[in-house]
Amino acid sequence: MRLNQEALYVDDGDIVTSAGTTAAIDTCLHLLRRQHGAELANRVARRIVAPPHRAGGQAQFIEHPLPPTDSGNPLAETLQWTIENLGEHLTVDRLAAHALMSRRTFTRTFRKVIGTSVAQWIATQRLAMAQRLLETTDLTIDHIATLCGYGSPVTMRDQFWKSLTTTPSTYRRTFQPPPGSIGR
Repeated sequence: MRLNQEALYVDDGDIVTSAGTTAAIDTCLHLLRRQHGAELANRVARRIVAPPHRAGGQAQFIEHPLPPTDSGNPLAETLQWTIENLGEHLTVDRLAAHALMSRRTFTRTFRKVIGTSVAQWIATQRLAMAQRLLETTDLTIDHIATLCGYGSPVTMRDQFWKSLTTTPSTYRRTFQPPPGSIGR
């Protein structure tokens, strides 16, 4: 069996696994549907106020931890500086200069320590920052795009779609409660 990072649950005959606690409800509804039919599974779903079936694509809900910034990491200060300056034009040369390394040494060290390319890491950090801002602020999407260094809202929307198969607006609606719903 291969890992499917997008699936809420995987049914491999005798083995059924779920992606997490809430996905376990999807798994149980799937098993109910498989063993007793869609009518009963739908009735149970309505009773527990859950959709009878969700399609998956839940990668956008997974938190991506930041790399360690302890003193043992030769890039710690540069990584922290980069995160604090995501809205700026960031290049490998600029980060290498900040780390007081040659471009070649920086690139090699970065890949060894972080496990990905500089460009991919910056893209991931920008996306994570945009997600946090969409979840926790009422800033406009245009303003968030600028703060995160996307250059334009279109670029941010393209990155959201490419990485999360959703739009920034939809992402925000998913994670922010409707107005007036707090405490009800």
